[in-house]
Amino acid sequence: MAKRSGSSSSNGNVYSHSKLWLFESCPEFYKLRYIDKKVPPIPTHISLFLGTTVHEALEWLYHQAKHREISVDDLIEYFTDQWTSQFNEDIRVENGDEVDAYNRAVKLLTDYYTKNKPFKQNVIAIERKVFFPIDDEKKYFIQGFIDRLDMAEDGTYEVHDYKTNQSMKKREDFDKDKQLALYHIGLQEAFGKDIKVKLIWHFLSFNRQIVSQRTQEELDKLRTDTFELIKKIECMTEWPACNGKYCDWCSYKRENKVTYESIVQDFDEQIKAIEMKKIADTGQKFLS
Repeated sequence: MAKRSGSSSSNGNVYSHSKLWLFESCPEFYKLRYIDKKVPPIPTHISLFLGTTVHEALEWLYHQAKHREISVDDLIEYFTDQWTSQFNEDIRVENGDEVDAYNRAVKLLTDYYTKNKPFKQNVIAIERKVFFPIDDEKKYFIQGFIDRLDMAEDGTYEVHDYKTNQSMKKREDFDKDKQLALYHIGLQEAFGKDIKVKLIWHFLSFNRQIVSQRTQEELDKLRTDTFELIKKIECMTEWPACNGKYCDWCSYKRENKVTYESIVQDFDEQIKAIEMKKIADTGQKFLS
């Protein structure tokens, strides 16, 4: 378990949904990433790589659709170029191989294209940044990026978020989702509390769209709960590891037989040793 050393504040007291989620998921990993800033070269999981490249392709699609007609072949060609140029040996592939993951991503994009063409939505922003204070004293801030922000015909702001997960949440999970609701608060800060907002998730693996909305009471409670969580982080003295099967950090510790203390104390030496072992393993694999 990590112990407190120095201030728990980082990056000017700016928080994001993903940053808060990491703290709630694995406090030790949070401390390593955001306070110690000594994260070892943890391999990127193929699911994260797939999600990132699919997001980039959809971002490109909507940028291009403002100026010209884009075919599905254009979209897949762009995606393939991004996938090929960014894929590397440090990406961890499980349950299949790279080709399986690539083919799945192509299907996600093809299905999305077919369902949503000809892309005439009133898109007002792509990767729209939100940044706002979460407390009255304006000491702590929330930052995030909306995948796509549309304006409906009735003047409603539509917050669109793309998901490549292979499992669906329950309806009540969407109605309690914090990420897009924080974006809703950010839009209120920019455009006023009286605006109408819809939160829309595109679950690409299921070719489904889920819509949810928030009351002002729910938003006010989220703001309060988020501030309380931040205050908890600021007062932390011990940072337990989750030891979860799907935690990248805890899996890394098990696979490399390292501890939090050894990584922090001998960061440079540990990284060099791990890299040398990787080179040796690669050479042995090649010889065999």
